[in-house]
Amino acid sequence: MVGVVGFGVDVAVLYLLMNATDLGPYVSRVLSFLSASSTTWALNRNFTFRGQHDGSLWRQWAKFVATNSVGGALNYSTYAALIAYSPLVAAHLVLGVAAGSIAGMFFNFTAAKKLVFKVV
Repeated sequence: MVGVVGFGVDVAVLYLLMNATDLGPYVSRVLSFLSASSTTWALNRNFTFRGQHDGSLWRQWAKFVATNSVGGALNYSTYAALIAYSPLVAAHLVLGVAAGSIAGMFFNFTAAKKLVFKVV
């Protein structure tokens, strides 16, 4: 469920930025990904891995974003390649977000579990 909410935030922020600014699909996606990452961190901290954390909130958030950067790179590169080379995806950015999310999801969950929330 956390991933579904994160996907929703990612898509909503992307389309909001695309309609309200002239940042374009690449910069807008960086910002939407960071928004989604922050949302999934908060939900994971409070629900999925409740009680599996210690230390400062900011440190844990930074660690979550840093460890998810590998999955984020997979996510973003999949999205960017698809919108660059597929007219269908360029016209419907949500398809690129979905493909990118699938590309990075398993790495990100495992990284959060093992490195951020330290569930063994």
